[in-house]
Amino acid sequence: MEDQTPQNLDNHVMIPKTGMIAAGIILVGVISAIVGLFLVTSTAGLCLIGSGVVVSGFGGIFGLGVMRTYSTKLQDRIIRIEMHLRLAEILPPDLQGNIASLTIPQLVGLRFASDGEMPELVRKVVADNIDDRAEIKKLVRD
Repeated sequence: MEDQTPQNLDNHVMIPKTGMIAAGIILVGVISAIVGLFLVTSTAGLCLIGSGVVVSGFGGIFGLGVMRTYSTKLQDRIIRIEMHLRLAEILPPDLQGNIASLTIPQLVGLRFASDGEMPELVRKVVADNIDDRAEIKKLVRD
């Protein structure tokens, strides 16, 4: 994992702050709507219900964005591990040292190449410092 501090007993627990923010926003919206239900005969009650629904909707959308970010990060970590293992098996010894220097976008692009064309493609990606996933995918022939 690039640019991360080593894990130890003091920092191994991660509390997802953004998830807590999304839950808090949704909770505020739900409470607002519930209070509005008790005041449904007044204009203020109707406004509370409406604003509660809107706030809960925004909280839900924000929460979905957070979940998508987490799953994408996890997917990138899995691809990194998969590609490191695959490249260690198929690259010749002169290219083995380049495995650790490949970035996530490079590994994602290389992932679609066949084992036969992988050494040539890794040489080109490292030599030309190609870091665009789509550009690397366009270089894949098989």
